[in-house]
Amino acid sequence: MKAKIISFILLNYMLFSVACTDLESRSYHSIVADDFVPGEEAIAALLGSAYTSWRTLTLDWNGTVRAQELSADQDVVPVRPNGWDDGGIYMRIHQHTWTTEDDIPLQCWNRAYEGITACNLVLYQVENELPLDDEAKRAMLAELKVLRASYYYVLVDLFGNVPLVTQFDVPDGYLPDQNTRKEVYDFIIEELTENIPYLSESVSKQYYGRFNKWAGYTLLAKMYLNAEIFSNGNNTEWQKCIDACDEVINSHMYDLENEQRTVFLTDNENSKEIIFALAIDRIYTTNWNTFDFHMYSLHPANQQTYQLTEQPWNGACVIPQFIDTFDPDDIRLQTNFIQGPQYSYEGEPLYRNWSNSDQPLIYVNEVESVFNSDEAHGFRWGKFEYALGSSNILDNDFPVFRYADVLLMKAEAMLRNGDPDGAAILVTQVRQRNFSGDKASKATVTGAQLQEGSVYDYGRRDAISTTYEGGSDIMYGRMLDELGWEFTQEGRRRQDMIRFGVYTTKSFFSHDADDPSGNDRSRALYPIPQAQRMTNPKLAQNPGYSGAN
Repeated sequence: MKAKIISFILLNYMLFSVACTDLESRSYHSIVADDFVPGEEAIAALLGSAYTSWRTLTLDWNGTVRAQELSADQDVVPVRPNGWDDGGIYMRIHQHTWTTEDDIPLQCWNRAYEGITACNLVLYQVENELPLDDEAKRAMLAELKVLRASYYYVLVDLFGNVPLVTQFDVPDGYLPDQNTRKEVYDFIIEELTENIPYLSESVSKQYYGRFNKWAGYTLLAKMYLNAEIFSNGNNTEWQKCIDACDEVINSHMYDLENEQRTVFLTDNENSKEIIFALAIDRIYTTNWNTFDFHMYSLHPANQQTYQLTEQPWNGACVIPQFIDTFDPDDIRLQTNFIQGPQYSYEGEPLYRNWSNSDQPLIYVNEVESVFNSDEAHGFRWGKFEYALGSSNILDNDFPVFRYADVLLMKAEAMLRNGDPDGAAILVTQVRQRNFSGDKASKATVTGAQLQEGSVYDYGRRDAISTTYEGGSDIMYGRMLDELGWEFTQEGRRRQDMIRFGVYTTKSFFSHDADDPSGNDRSRALYPIPQAQRMTNPKLAQNPGYSGAN
């Protein structure tokens, strides 16, 4: 038999058979298939090449965290004395005036399709070249198809109408047709339901950072939770969402941490709450912007607080209206945001850089506007632990799916499906770790409360304009509040706002509502990047953008 050459693409991500702190860099280039019987480590390395894009898609510069957070009502990158105008990209993302040529949509599109292409390549290799027994092959194919579906989950959320590409061996010059959002939704559901039964049930280190059965069900629950949006209003699937969540809950493989902050520590790979994570290790994941929340948000003086090897850039902060929604006794208000006077590691006061440099650095809950801000304006991102001595890359793993999300997805689906009291039990379960001592009773929420509006005081609220819209008119707004308090800084707020009908209809900070009437929700989808449309003329632009049909 003629030998075939298999090229394994291992891209500085992880070797799944070991923990994230025990990563190894190995080369699997030019292995002759006829002489090769793949073991667990080789299989894990081959699969790892298809997972790499999840990290770049999510965390690298202008990835999905920015697409989801900076366009929503919690976070902003205002122009600072030290810069951050950056051609207006962050002002446009906040005000929903982005263009077909902006970098954030482009990076999200490109990286998602890089992941899909990698999945299709490895699928081709597994189907045609690897000498595997039937059971092992079926398991690998299932995992790769679920992983590919996860990239399409990002695309159907951000862009809606995208091409479904499932083959690697396409002819030269191939240009895929564009599918409707409903077709993409149906494809993802079919891929998940057909392949989840063949995924591993293991939660061992070998499967850390991979799609096991429970991560697959969590993704399926997310699809069903957003079914009405992703299928263009054709259906709701609340009971199916509940059923998928119950698969995870009834597995008894995961549990809430006693303290939320445990999930986000530097050494968080053993957290019982994490279902699917992006494994980060600054030794092996070396892209400059691999995981830079501390650099992205903190003032340069905070280098002394954490003894960082690089000076932070004083950019992102939290929108004051969001901070004002918190109960003052909620532990998350203190642990998830860096606020107030800042000190060095030795306890000495830190000072400002660009104005009044003789004054202490004190983060305040106010920001002038997205167009202009003081260097100390806005509470800073602090949900993830910033370990002493960190470089520009944090060592924390990034949880994409965690058990609290499963509980709150089920709660929301129950609420919308007519069981508010059952939903309240689950919401209370998540809240209980966030209120302690004589404030413990505040953790309890009732079904009636979950049916109330939001406490977020919506309206334009900057130095340029002040309007008052409130949040009492938002159906199940209290549930939206609960999601905001629990999942801040985790790269998902846009999706939640869209599902609750708020993303395009409410004003906040320097953002005016796209359409208060709710009739035009075109900004709920990003534009198909112009660079991609120039490459593939089959791609029609999404409605509401220049070039739309």
